[in-house]
Amino acid sequence: MVKCNNLYDNGNMKMIDQRDCIKVFEHQRDLSVNPGSAMAAYYAAEMNVRRRQVLIELNGNTFTVQAGAMQWMAGDVSATTGIKGAGDFLSKTIRGKVTGESVIKPEYTGDGTLVLEPTYKHIILLNLDEWGNSIVLDDGLFLACESTLKQKAVRRKTFSSAFAGGEGFFNLGLKGSGVVCIESDCPREELVEITLEDDVVKIDGNLAIAWSGSLDFTVERAGKSLLGSAASGEGLVNVYRGTGKVLLAPVGNQAMKPQQVIEKEPVIVGDDDE
Repeated sequence: MVKCNNLYDNGNMKMIDQRDCIKVFEHQRDLSVNPGSAMAAYYAAEMNVRRRQVLIELNGNTFTVQAGAMQWMAGDVSATTGIKGAGDFLSKTIRGKVTGESVIKPEYTGDGTLVLEPTYKHIILLNLDEWGNSIVLDDGLFLACESTLKQKAVRRKTFSSAFAGGEGFFNLGLKGSGVVCIESDCPREELVEITLEDDVVKIDGNLAIAWSGSLDFTVERAGKSLLGSAASGEGLVNVYRGTGKVLLAPVGNQAMKPQQVIEKEPVIVGDDDE
């Protein structure tokens, strides 16, 4: 039997989301500070820059986790590579190369507690049952998922969607019934979820962080002609067409890039030395 003190009863840790056996905790303040870093830590917490962690209560089930994301585990929990033979290893190697994801994502199974490394990013839990049991993720967002979900490399339908869309040729796709954890630059409160029913959404920039696997993704001109695109001030837009959902991060790092601050030498105004 494992008993964890100062975990669930920790006043500095607040559970901000939960889906089944997956819980997301947020450290309200960074208490491990010194006099030199205390002010920065205080204002960081005030601006919602906080560390967040995923805690998974395993009860005979299995979870797939991004390589290096595990912090600690307790109980009868074992880890495997998730490789089920030479063919599976070759398939995962190819998928990892084309999507930029880890080739080997360890799987944790058993009865106990699994805690992932803290991150300052926002952790979003998505239930694939609410996404038509198929979802495609933007590059580098995957953190963990139930191992019942099948992972695959989803190829863009056209070369234009890869080159002009600012993305690679492949994205990580998940299919099945279960929950996936992703890391987002935007909190859930700022994400916009668009539901399409045989319709279309056009987006200027790489703002979509996840979309239904049933949607067709292409890159098209913003206007019907080159002149119309030039007049609108928008060149090419990412187009998602069909029936499904798109999750947008309209104020994320890709949407709003901070201006660079150029430091200059101080100018001293005064009498010249005689």
